[in-house]
Amino acid sequence: MLEEEYQKRRVLPRHLRKPPVEEAPFAYEIRVAREGDIPDIREIYNYYVTNSVVTFDEKRWTIAQWREKFAHLRKLSLPFLVAESPSGQILGYALVQPMSTKSAYRFSVENSIYLGHAAAGKGLGRALLEALIGECENAGIREIVAIISDKGAEASVALHERLGFVEVGRMGRVGFKFGRWLGTIYLQKHLKPKKQSRSLFGRRERGGEDGAGG
Repeated sequence: MLEEEYQKRRVLPRHLRKPPVEEAPFAYEIRVAREGDIPDIREIYNYYVTNSVVTFDEKRWTIAQWREKFAHLRKLSLPFLVAESPSGQILGYALVQPMSTKSAYRFSVENSIYLGHAAAGKGLGRALLEALIGECENAGIREIVAIISDKGAEASVALHERLGFVEVGRMGRVGFKFGRWLGTIYLQKHLKPKKQSRSLFGRRERGGEDGAGG
């Protein structure tokens, strides 16, 4: 018997075949991060620390470090979002942090967005970044900057450009990880803030008033 004839005979008739198992739809809710999310956030981030050059961190973050960061961003009223699956798993997160402690930077932030490995390639990155941009505008932020590795982060660069970020500069060979030199790409997006004031270090700044310079 020819091999192709054997293979044809091995195929069950259509009425005897089991129906294909339908893959569950990819579902999630984007919400404000809570302290209880920190263990999942830490695991997502630490995967990139140990396996990629998209972050220049070389040591895995501890729970204590993440709690400190979470409390700091909450004190500054800066957006910190997570995407949660129907089962309660954190699939990814997005946040912004101050560009500098100097008061004149209070309308500008740097963003970070990371997805769990299983959530990549499903449109979640775009949804998180869109939600983050909206929350930044609600918070009175005017400029959002992404600082992205020039190696291994092509998808992140493309995502930011699709949402209106424009490349404004590059720095070469400023990082060294996994035995190679890395540069950074700076992308910036001008926002349309819903309010004109910004909370600075726990107090409100209005109009032409400035906090202490440095």
